[in-house]
Amino acid sequence: MKKSLNKLGVIQRMKAPTPKFFRVLRNIGLALAAASGALLTAPVSLPAAVITAATYVAVAGGVLTAVSQATVDEEEYALDQAAGRH
Repeated sequence: MKKSLNKLGVIQRMKAPTPKFFRVLRNIGLALAAASGALLTAPVSLPAAVITAATYVAVAGGVLTAVSQATVDEEEYALDQAAGRH
């Protein structure tokens, strides 16, 4: 039985194949979050503006990563479903 993409649960959506463009965006989001995390945990004193900017970049990177991961490649998902992998 085929499942509509609109009826996918959160876990199924996260496990489904992601389009290439959104995989690139996901990786950029991960890099932004990692870089800002390194700045936020640095053992040196940084100006308040840098800390504030790093906080915003961390949030933006996390959102970018989550949204990109939740995007489903319809064609690849249909092929996987036809092959019985989903």
